[in-house]
Amino acid sequence: MLKPCSDDAEDNLTFNDTMIALQLMRTQFPKLEKVVVQPFILQSQLYSSVKDRTQVDRDLESFKKDKLLRIFKLSSGQDDHAIMFMDDYLKQVAFAIKRSGGKDQDGSEVFKWFERYVIPSKLDVSINQIELCSLLSRGGGVTDKHITLLMNAGLLTRQLIDPNIYWFAIPRIGPILKGLSQGRKEILSLLNRKKYKEMLLSSLEKTKLRLSPLDTRFLLRDLIGSGHIKTVQTPTGLLARITRD
Repeated sequence: MLKPCSDDAEDNLTFNDTMIALQLMRTQFPKLEKVVVQPFILQSQLYSSVKDRTQVDRDLESFKKDKLLRIFKLSSGQDDHAIMFMDDYLKQVAFAIKRSGGKDQDGSEVFKWFERYVIPSKLDVSINQIELCSLLSRGGGVTDKHITLLMNAGLLTRQLIDPNIYWFAIPRIGPILKGLSQGRKEILSLLNRKKYKEMLLSSLEKTKLRLSPLDTRFLLRDLIGSGHIKTVQTPTGLLARITRD
């Protein structure tokens, strides 16, 4: 049974249990037209929803080892990490393979190798080229073309600082990352224009954003968890306030 931490306006924001918070936020993931991405949760959103961050980190490590979920470093220009349940990730991988030309194209055997040997074996956010080729070679002879197919399908992205390192990626996430960046800026800009740089959270949640298709609540969880916004209890309700450095 879901047990919020308090009876005030924070009821729907904070929880005691990491898995309950993950499952709830999965159901609240924004549904966007023409964007086929399985639900994911930003780590910052989890930090805003479960009060004990140390426990969150422990739980995530445990869930990752149990292969219940995967964590991804997002190419958003910030230190953003996304959490996706393993079943959802496998669906996303299958869809990405199908959209990239499926398993009938030349070299497509690499997709089967990736699903069979890489995903279950490597649970970190990144993998180096030697280890990637070693795992893939359990299926057959690996060529540069195989790696290119994985990158073109959106399953891997090459790290800019070290081209021998690849990030595991969520395919087709680009429009959501754009909406995340624009939505963050719009909400912070809205608050910065207020005299005291604050606004009732209940009013802010109802704000219709012009620049981002993402749900305002989705973005607020992120901004609170990342420390850009803090919440303050007042007699009139919970305030969202810009965090001053």
